[in-house]
Amino acid sequence: MKVIYVVTTGGTIDKVYSEQAGSVANLESKIHRYLQRLRLPDTEVRVRPLLNKDSLEMTDADRELILATVKKLLEERTPVIITHGTDTMVRTGTFLKGALPAVRVPIVLTGAMAPLGFEDSDALQNLTESLFAARVLAPGVYIVMHGQAFPADAVKKDVALGRFVAVEPEVR
Repeated sequence: MKVIYVVTTGGTIDKVYSEQAGSVANLESKIHRYLQRLRLPDTEVRVRPLLNKDSLEMTDADRELILATVKKLLEERTPVIITHGTDTMVRTGTFLKGALPAVRVPIVLTGAMAPLGFEDSDALQNLTESLFAARVLAPGVYIVMHGQAFPADAVKKDVALGRFVAVEPEVR
């Protein structure tokens, strides 16, 4: 049985419609409901709710908390998926890549342009693809969205296209 951790941090993928506010908001994670719908033979998915924030509200302290959580999970040498808002996903991925240079398993960040359960949402596709990617990618930190896997430091969100695109990694 392959174990994969899913760390939830909020973002659009986990937003729900609030009738009181008349808008979408991060209220509670609904990842469990969608994971139960998937056929994942030989895979045990362990969800670790961590944050429930829009990524534009994420702080450096939040990224440190994500890093500490991932480090703890990596002691089990099992892949980790992090659900995250798309606006600052690359920043968090690049931070993790720099802080974990000798990682031995894939760490995958994913999210969505529209929340889970909304019509025409890409969320379930991205979550499903991330589960597959976590099983087959080489060790490293990746962004997985819309049928593509990118090294975390070689991608950017293209707002005009509504997707992520490859870029040259930054030289440090």
